Amino acid sequence: MAAPFAESRSRPVAVWLFVVALLVVAMIVVGGATRLTGSGLSITQWRPVSGAAPPMTAQAWDQAFWRYQATPQYRLVNRGMSLSEFRIIFWWEWAHRLLGRLVGVTFAAPMAFFLLSRRMPRRLIWRSLGLLFLGGLQGLVGWWMVKSGLEARASVAPERLAIHLGLGLLLLAALIWNGLEAWNGRAPGTIPRRDRWTLASATLALAILLQCLLGALVAGNQAGLIDGDWPLMRGAIFPADYWRASLWNTIVHGPSASQFDHRVFAYLIFAGAVTLALAAAYASSAPRLMRALAVTIALAVSVQAALGIATLMTAVPLALAMVHQAGAALVLALSIALAWRSARN
Repeated sequence: MAAPFAESRSRPVAVWLFVVALLVVAMIVVGGATRLTGSGLSITQWRPVSGAAPPMTAQAWDQAFWRYQATPQYRLVNRGMSLSEFRIIFWWEWAHRLLGRLVGVTFAAPMAFFLLSRRMPRRLIWRSLGLLFLGGLQGLVGWWMVKSGLEARASVAPERLAIHLGLGLLLLAALIWNGLEAWNGRAPGTIPRRDRWTLASATLALAILLQCLLGALVAGNQAGLIDGDWPLMRGAIFPADYWRASLWNTIVHGPSASQFDHRVFAYLIFAGAVTLALAAAYASSAPRLMRALAVTIALAVSVQAALGIATLMTAVPLALAMVHQAGAALVLALSIALAWRSARN
């Protein structure tokens, strides 16, 4: 007779989920670098298996370069690029896709082991299958995003970039949440208490996720390269060119609008994070770990805001922009941990 599945807690499963979460963070950061270096459209085919190997011969490199030369990005932005210059952007995109494959293998293989050995906590089985589906969907959406820049545009569509990043962040959040579930086991009692801390921490986590999506629109519209002054935008509080004929074009495709929205939402998140940290620090009803997480998030949001301002005012240098993107993932991860802890309060 087969042994039953673990009922509640498994530290090895938790470690596995946290390792995959770290790989997802790395993928988010490298994905940001591909956008900043203009590398995301350098590989014009989607071959999940055979595409894992890069070009190995001079002829293969010539064919990859020829396919890139047929794209709008080459014709409109990079006409005259040499093969050696093409290889630089190719390797960025190849590394991003390789990380995606690594995430898939690192998730699927241990999951199969935990399921076959019946070491997966029973309540996490369907959640893990859902995470596997979400990871596969992320790959499909990534190609859907790339296709938008291979047809009539010289860059990917901002809304598709935001959806691609959003799915990656949702995957990161789910990995962290379920990793904490696997590490700590089922919550004591019957139904976790829902109180003001749960509502406040969940609201903050959702706001941080939305802010990351607004950041994706900034990247998709290359809005970080305009209005490089702060706290004003070209000497004004509200940009004169905010409106662009329709709400969709304004919010999604407007460079000034996307930067302004990202700025304003950053102020709101900063105020909310500091308020929550102060409330938790002075509330006797807040558990010690919740207080520590709330204060840590307020500090992380402050550093992240400073990084954002520095990135903008220095015309988005690659290294600083990558640190800013990694900071966004860290802030989101901390907010998910706080939301999880508050839900078990």
